[in-house]
Amino acid sequence: MSELLQFLFSGLTVGAVYAVVAIGFTLIYAASDVVNFAQGEFVMLGGMATVFLAMLGLPIVLAAVLAVLLSVVVGVLLQKLAIERARDASPVTLIIITLGASIFIRGVAGLVFDKQFHGLPGISGSTPIAVLGATVLPQSLWVLASAIVMFTGLWLFLDKTVTGKALRASAANRLAAQLVGVNISFVLLLAFGLSAALGAIAGILVAPITLTRYDIGALLALKGFSAAIFGGLGNPVGAVIGGLALGLLEALAAGYATSVYKDGVAFVALILVLLVMPNGLMGSKLVDRV
Repeated sequence: MSELLQFLFSGLTVGAVYAVVAIGFTLIYAASDVVNFAQGEFVMLGGMATVFLAMLGLPIVLAAVLAVLLSVVVGVLLQKLAIERARDASPVTLIIITLGASIFIRGVAGLVFDKQFHGLPGISGSTPIAVLGATVLPQSLWVLASAIVMFTGLWLFLDKTVTGKALRASAANRLAAQLVGVNISFVLLLAFGLSAALGAIAGILVAPITLTRYDIGALLALKGFSAAIFGGLGNPVGAVIGGLALGLLEALAAGYATSVYKDGVAFVALILVLLVMPNGLMGSKLVDRV
């Protein structure tokens, strides 16, 4: 029992990070129909920028805030300089652009930072908490709680604010939203900025547990994309469920089978789900508007 509980704690922690990355994918896809494979780089930027700003002598909290702002700037620049200029391009071209942006950001990060693993101090220390024979790090609870807060805040923003409703309107019908006065350019910038901020916060929170390095973004992007597809691309609730489910599957596979192939579990599960439910666990059927 304690062993299973230990695996569940580990899976939920990692799954929460996957869920945040998946929400970033979902947010951008809903607003612009773009699959942003640079999303994982925002997680890397959050963690690495915080580490190096702290090494320069800044307080951790200030370093974290500046790291999030840096990630937002990078996300906005990606939309403004790359995505917006190719607005009429095919989906495949846009995917290639985001892949190129991911490689570029990773290369710059390798030059500006370094190529070593780095960690951050935990918010509540590093003494494990015993729960029914298993142990959980206090930072894991911070990761889970923060993921819940970020998801709830995003839901309230999209559902209760005028700006959030404008973003949802542009996702439903961009031309109709534009005709009623929605500033589409601002909405797209907001989507990229928000997704970058969410990713950076996740990177900062998880760095004390999993460490961070300049090249962690690529695998996180694949895992986050798998989680988004698993839950249903375009559905924020599905993104959360998909992320947590993949994290749990990985932890259980590593614990009861082998850790060698744990990274492949996400993709095997994704294939199996899509064979049965092509739109994901909570995806809606595609409808052609005429």
